Amino acid sequence: IQIQTMNQDLQEPMAEIMPHIITAMSYLLQRVSETNDHLSQKQSISGFHGITKPSISIRSYLERIFKYANCSHSCYIVAYIYLDRFIKKQPFLLINSFSIHRFIITSVLLSAKFMDDLCYNNGYYAQVGGISKEEMNMLELDFLFGIGFQLNVTVSTFNNYCSFLHREMVRLTNMNSLSVEPSLSFRSSFETKPVMNTLEEDSLITHHNKKQLAAA
Repeated sequence: IQIQTMNQDLQEPMAEIMPHIITAMSYLLQRVSETNDHLSQKQSISGFHGITKPSISIRSYLERIFKYANCSHSCYIVAYIYLDRFIKKQPFLLINSFSIHRFIITSVLLSAKFMDDLCYNNGYYAQVGGISKEEMNMLELDFLFGIGFQLNVTVSTFNNYCSFLHREMVRLTNMNSLSVEPSLSFRSSFETKPVMNTLEEDSLITHHNKKQLAAA
């Protein structure tokens, strides 16, 4: 699969909608982290979990990465796929408010390394993410082992995730135009109906049912 060709072909059309996709991703990740904060099931603690919740919001954190990382736009879609794979393979390492920021910066780092010809090193990403270089190195290894080093993404899987995030972006736009509180609307939509059930092997719908990476 020619990842670089796919990357280049998608750059121009995605450029205009990327800020909105970042917003959609932030809402999805915010909802699942808040849901998992209140779960009473057994959870494992890892290097991704901090002692306290970061003061920066998920949306602001993603916007910061988007502003300074300068990675290709498709990297954010692939990073979202990596997050899904990690949670699917590590069901007891829940994404919550104590871990979501480290999961995000690590998934974007790995995505950039896999997708782009040129990317910043771990030290730079550590600065962008607000952690030490040593911690960034450790998280990178933990994430790689967590997904079994499965970094390849098929074109069909990429397109399915991209379509899903685009629909969430449209939904957010419609909600904002109607002056509806996004968090309340997302909670309602998550509880009433699934949207995506055609993703390759990384079924986000499965994670929602398990209170993991909610995406539909």
